[in-house]
Amino acid sequence: MTTAQHKIGSGFGARSTADEVLRGIDLTGRLALVTGGYSGIGLETTRSLVRAGARVVVPARRPDTAEQALAGLPGVEVDEMDLGDLESVRAFAERFLGSGRTLDMVIDSAGIMACPETRVGPGWEAQFATNHLGHFALVNRLWPAIAPGGARVVSVSSRGHHAGGIRWDDVNWRTGYDKWEAYGQAKTANVLFAVHLDKLGRDAGVRAFALHPGGILTPLQRHLSKEEQMERGWIDENGTVLHPEAFKTPQQGAATQVWAATSPRLEGLGGLYLEDCDVAEPAPADGDREGVKEWAIDPEQAARLWALSAELTGVDAFADRT
Repeated sequence: MTTAQHKIGSGFGARSTADEVLRGIDLTGRLALVTGGYSGIGLETTRSLVRAGARVVVPARRPDTAEQALAGLPGVEVDEMDLGDLESVRAFAERFLGSGRTLDMVIDSAGIMACPETRVGPGWEAQFATNHLGHFALVNRLWPAIAPGGARVVSVSSRGHHAGGIRWDDVNWRTGYDKWEAYGQAKTANVLFAVHLDKLGRDAGVRAFALHPGGILTPLQRHLSKEEQMERGWIDENGTVLHPEAFKTPQQGAATQVWAATSPRLEGLGGLYLEDCDVAEPAPADGDREGVKEWAIDPEQAARLWALSAELTGVDAFADRT
């Protein structure tokens, strides 16, 4: 499979911050939507976009918490939305579309990781439903506001996609649930979503990217016990981070998604997986924790996942083209 998955020499790297990649970029008059924009790297994304002049909409499952976290930031508005509840997604999208505004950036930053087996909606596995299906429905419902502005859509994936592809015979893990493999499937879905959205949206000027933000200690780890984090060598028995140099700060973790949403270097490109503020290289089939696995950027699997997602959610802005 030929691919454009090769570094372009962005001038930034693993330790670049969101503020650094936005230096010299004026986002005045631009409107961004950031899911999860009030916690972890999502919060740093919101802060940096605001400092560059953008206005930001933050849909939040916990709007009161979001309001507190974002207090004092100009040009930010919070609205209620739960990605695990498609009725909530529909209601939010209708409220936004009712405002008559168009979007310049959509950054799908919210997510859950390695949670105990949990079911949402009609019995969907929570990580696949929240990380992928919720964002799939959101972007499709917001399409009338995304297309006119020629927006960029950024899907925050993870190196966790290396764990495996889509479990086509049991995407909702009815049997043999493994929280890390289920997380890996959800993160692969995030990449495949960007691949096919870019194909469908490019004629309207909409480009899509997926990315690995890096290893960052944030509330994303809330489902992991202290013992599990100790076993992974992240912390000691006192909760002290053992190798801080191995982790990015939240500002550094936010950099790649901000770069994806705004960088002039990405003009004319799309459907790519990024890491460390650059286009990622293909990952070899065996080993190597860097780069993107072939199953995550396969256009046929991307189209298949889109069709399945449309069937599950009942939403498809491109029903006559998929």
